[in-house]
Amino acid sequence: MNWTQLLSPARLGQPASLSASTRSAFEQDYDRIIFSHPFRRLQDKTQVHPLPEYDFVHTRLTHSLEVSSVGRSLGKRVGEILLQRHPELSEKYSLFDFGAIVAAAALAHDLGNPPFGHAGEDALSDFFKGQNTIKHEVSGPEWEDLIRFEGNAQGFRILNQQEYGLRLTMATLGAFTKYPCEAHFPDREKVRRSQKKYGFFQSEKDLFKEIATQLQLIETKPRAWCRHPLAFLVEAADDICYSVIDLEDGCRLGLVSFDETVDLLAPVLGTRLDRQKLSGPDGLNKKLGILRALAIGELIEACADVFLKNEDLILSGEYDKALVDETSFQNALKTIATVSVERIYRARAVTEIEAAGHVVLPGLLEEFITAGRVIRDRGKSRKFENLGLLFPLETRMAIAESESVYVMLRLIIDFVSGLTDRHALSLYRKIKGISLS
Repeated sequence: MNWTQLLSPARLGQPASLSASTRSAFEQDYDRIIFSHPFRRLQDKTQVHPLPEYDFVHTRLTHSLEVSSVGRSLGKRVGEILLQRHPELSEKYSLFDFGAIVAAAALAHDLGNPPFGHAGEDALSDFFKGQNTIKHEVSGPEWEDLIRFEGNAQGFRILNQQEYGLRLTMATLGAFTKYPCEAHFPDREKVRRSQKKYGFFQSEKDLFKEIATQLQLIETKPRAWCRHPLAFLVEAADDICYSVIDLEDGCRLGLVSFDETVDLLAPVLGTRLDRQKLSGPDGLNKKLGILRALAIGELIEACADVFLKNEDLILSGEYDKALVDETSFQNALKTIATVSVERIYRARAVTEIEAAGHVVLPGLLEEFITAGRVIRDRGKSRKFENLGLLFPLETRMAIAESESVYVMLRLIIDFVSGLTDRHALSLYRKIKGISLS
């Protein structure tokens, strides 16, 4: 792979253009995402604690903004050195372009997450596993999509739906795709790290192939490619944020003590940790802010160094590891992850609402798939015709014209997975007759 192709500012169906205004094409990507409707919905989607009652607990929106900020720093840090190594790139690109690509891809990295977080993904998948009728109406690869809902693939679908008009650059779409493969391909059990999940549905497979061809990504096996190099930085930004900031949320909620939080971050901070200063009269907000800033700064430098050290392996498609796992902080981060799982992610409030998600989302799918069949088959049913009216007009029209059951199901999954946590819960209560307000 070569950087000239990998940094392509071309958009699908449009000629390449680095800048049409004072903003670069990659900065335009960022702006298009942040003003989009799918991004706005992240303000009421679960990060760690569903339906948070406290304004200091992160939602998917605040998490995405923070990941994007870290991603921009990573991109600029790496871009600065890459431009020195490849001076020919300086004729077209600056370190700010590297930063803008990673920032835009990181901003969008959670757009496809359904209500109730990862529990929502499992709930959508589990629903289809029990639908034998549907299994015989779709192809094998389409069935794999349905029984393994993947937020990354849903995000790629959202970014390329005409409804939202985002039309991002090839470079940003490549950096966004952390798992550049489909759900179903040969030798799935012998996967690389970048293939442990998947990045696009059958409905978008030709689209991704076009992007991979444009970027000259290396095809590692049929229907699977190596990552765009900047996808490693997007992944690292996400890893850094949930390692540090989820721990911060746990501390704020009283699930992890402040002293324990300091001890967990101490191996990352090293000599920069000033325990005496942290024992002073400053409030918790300031102390946590100091810890967060120092830890993120150290991790950014470490991940950038790993990337730059392995540039040749990354460009050849041989490198397939998480950058944070190759830093000297990997053991400290694994300890933080263990504590987070045991004390934060499995807190009672989390598990109670996640359990509700396993009822709400399958319940919505069951009702709306029946409504979708009535619309598609021009059937007659007062109840399900009324339910069909709850779809957005463009969704209802697309369902009526859908050429296959799979396409119809994708449209319905778009609708259900796009709901916010509160909207999903409210809609379920209303259509089940539990609440009318």
